[in-house]
Amino acid sequence: MPYPLLSSYLLAALAVPVVLHFHLLAAVVAGLAVHVVTAKLARRLPARWGAKAHGVALAALILLVMLLVFAAGLGLWAFLQGHHGMADLLAAVTERVENLKRTLPPDLVSSLPDTVEELREQLAGLLREHGQNISQMGMSGLKIFAHVFLGMAIGGIAVLHRFSRSRVLPPLSAGLHARLLALADSFEKVVSAQVKISSLNTLLTALYLLVVLPLFGVRLPMSTLLILLTFIAGLLPVVGNLISNSAILLISLGVSPGVGAASLGFLLLVHKLEYFTNARIVGAEVKASAWELLSAMLVMEAIFGLGGMVAAPIVYAWLKAELQALELV
Repeated sequence: MPYPLLSSYLLAALAVPVVLHFHLLAAVVAGLAVHVVTAKLARRLPARWGAKAHGVALAALILLVMLLVFAAGLGLWAFLQGHHGMADLLAAVTERVENLKRTLPPDLVSSLPDTVEELREQLAGLLREHGQNISQMGMSGLKIFAHVFLGMAIGGIAVLHRFSRSRVLPPLSAGLHARLLALADSFEKVVSAQVKISSLNTLLTALYLLVVLPLFGVRLPMSTLLILLTFIAGLLPVVGNLISNSAILLISLGVSPGVGAASLGFLLLVHKLEYFTNARIVGAEVKASAWELLSAMLVMEAIFGLGGMVAAPIVYAWLKAELQALELV
């Protein structure tokens, strides 16, 4: 293997621990999102346009996509932090816990939180167990905001170079460009698979909360918010469903033990169904079995914490694509 090509592989491998160690995952995800979406739109630009018109249109697309990605991130942050999002859901869960205290045995009651603040503290402690720094997951401050903005700008600039009509890259640059294209392709496949899985889970959850339960005279509080949480959390492999399922189960138990048992049965059924759909959808997109992705997530979480677990499907898909291109697997 030529030294420039080998160097591109080594630099790509080094980039993974550097990104996760310095909490740059949000910036990389934002940059890849801008790059992938803009590249897909850029392919639809008329080929008959001149280089100047094509460049202007591409620059406009990049700015538009950056704005859309930023708006989506801001909307998600507002949902997680706003008074009509997770705050309301936490209050509702606490209210249901209060109802549970009237029916559960004293030994179980003593382990339940008493206030919203205590519930928040317990959730924060749970998150700390799975990652040392949750801020790497989103725009939690000015530093993260700057990283995300720079990541989007880099992703957009990479698209400009990708569609440049006249260029001859040196060997190392060509190798790094190939690694970037492989990473972008893997990112697109993983996100596409996860959106499909999350959409299916959300559809089944909506049918259960809005159709099945009302048929039996039960209307679960915060149903709309729970459906939205199911979709957003479902974009995170494995851990996302644990978050949404826990919220649904707690609120269901607060209504009545019967509704709680019904919700538990539904969630177990969806979990079993998801095991097969995950293998089919992810396998079709990434060419990887469910056990492969779960193993990668376990190892990455143990080394890098929560950020590593989130990045694991993308990194593993990228690694496998590169190995397949070299005909090593």
